[in-house]
Amino acid sequence: MRRNLLVGVAMVAAIFALGIVQACTNGAAEPAGAGAATAPANGAAAIAAAAPDEVPLFEVDPFWPKPLPNHWLLGATIGVAVDSRDHVYIVHRNTPDQFAARTEVGAAQDPPVSECCVPAPPILEFDPDGNLVDSWGGPVESGEYEWPDSNHGIEVDHMDNVWIGGNGGSDSHLLKFSRAGEFLMQVGRKGARLPEGGGRAQRNSFDTENFGRIAKVFVDPVENEVYLADGYLNRRVIVLDADSGEFKRLWGAYGNEPDDEVASNQGSYVPGDPPARQFRGPVHCADMSNDRLLYVCDRAADRIQVFQPDGTFVNEVIIAPETLSQGSTWDIAFSPDDEQRFLYLADGQNMRVYVIDRASMEILYSFGDGGRQPGQFFAVHSIDTDSQGNIYTTETYEGKRVQKFIFMGMGSIPPGSDYVSAWPADKR
Repeated sequence: MRRNLLVGVAMVAAIFALGIVQACTNGAAEPAGAGAATAPANGAAAIAAAAPDEVPLFEVDPFWPKPLPNHWLLGATIGVAVDSRDHVYIVHRNTPDQFAARTEVGAAQDPPVSECCVPAPPILEFDPDGNLVDSWGGPVESGEYEWPDSNHGIEVDHMDNVWIGGNGGSDSHLLKFSRAGEFLMQVGRKGARLPEGGGRAQRNSFDTENFGRIAKVFVDPVENEVYLADGYLNRRVIVLDADSGEFKRLWGAYGNEPDDEVASNQGSYVPGDPPARQFRGPVHCADMSNDRLLYVCDRAADRIQVFQPDGTFVNEVIIAPETLSQGSTWDIAFSPDDEQRFLYLADGQNMRVYVIDRASMEILYSFGDGGRQPGQFFAVHSIDTDSQGNIYTTETYEGKRVQKFIFMGMGSIPPGSDYVSAWPADKR
């Protein structure tokens, strides 16, 4: 059954309505692939040809990716992106503090206490079948670039260049590499937000040369511009030239100028209160659709704000408005059809992925639940899609993994549309 969603739509001058989506209700656990035919060869074509009331359906592939070599382990897996060949890139945190020394990475101790295991390199590339085909990244002694203290987010652009930011205490910069890991450009300086003599990092949402703990990067192939969700410290979207890193423009919530003082003193999110006039943060995603609308995740405010590329505010939607703590709007991806009829939203606090009709921003159903079995989530953090319509997710904190959800075709909305199971139907 389709859930009711009262969508909050706000225009530049006023907020007309506030939508309410009930979260955390337990529904029947029917497979998300229920009623689907054999997975089509081309997900984009299947979605484009589907009836208006049909939705994309998914089943988890519990055998993707294949086991890593060299006794490698993933830490908090903090970003996923798919390139033009449908190769899947992930970035994870491979620093020692991400692992229990004796029980997880005994082989990395000095002296080693066991044969297994060691942290994998921070960036891993998989082919569509789940084979690991490349790995690279991390600090370099040459000083050619400054690796982030805390990896966060990854983007593979239309030229198959790889972009990363970071949300560590001193991370105020952006890195660009070739898909093989060759360093191409750094924008910003690590430590730029730290005061001289020490102390906590300071916001500056008007700095056009440095950033404030970037959460995610998007590269617009039409204008060759980089959009940064900036981020964990700053409270803005900032746009750069993708070749030079030159500053183009920036804005805050509702397309207004960011105000760091207001952002610092607006208090915690309270369900039912008027929406905050500044981003609460972290500003966790900024992704553009084919029809050139920019969707920005204001995670702790449980909202997505939509903008034109110049920063003109279009509307906002509140998702699971009773969600506290880390919020409901963590990352988004689009279906692969030209129209991008569907938007997929990762909600790491409620441990689910929403399937949303993009035109109305109505939640059609969600899949997943809290847990560590395939198809479940522990803090689903990042999400992307490939050309065949498959979904890839990563999990941070103790989740520490990437999962693939196979596009199974179009069909009716599954029954029990809260927390639908994505477990294969023939394995129930």
